[in-house]
Amino acid sequence: MAWVVGTGGFLGLLAIVWGIVTLRTGWILPTARRHVIRHKLHGLGALLTGASVLLQSLLYFHILPSVSWNVRFFGGNALLLAGLTLIALSQLLPLRRNAEQS
Repeated sequence: MAWVVGTGGFLGLLAIVWGIVTLRTGWILPTARRHVIRHKLHGLGALLTGASVLLQSLLYFHILPSVSWNVRFFGGNALLLAGLTLIALSQLLPLRRNAEQS
């Protein structure tokens, strides 16, 4: 079981790095470039998603101080849902148009 949580923590760390790179440079993975319209929302969503997964693994290995099960469950799910919502919005929201262009 520990290797599963460790792998999840590693993937969470990769998602955090990916979010930081997207926020700083605007670079998106080639597989998602066609779909992402708003880079900042996508980067923030990746940060929140990665933080959720990484925090769950750090709490599992008792690296962080232990909190109640309810806080871990609902807090982790809230971060994950917020991150996935931002990633979806970064692909669905249209670009803002100036009034002069219409």
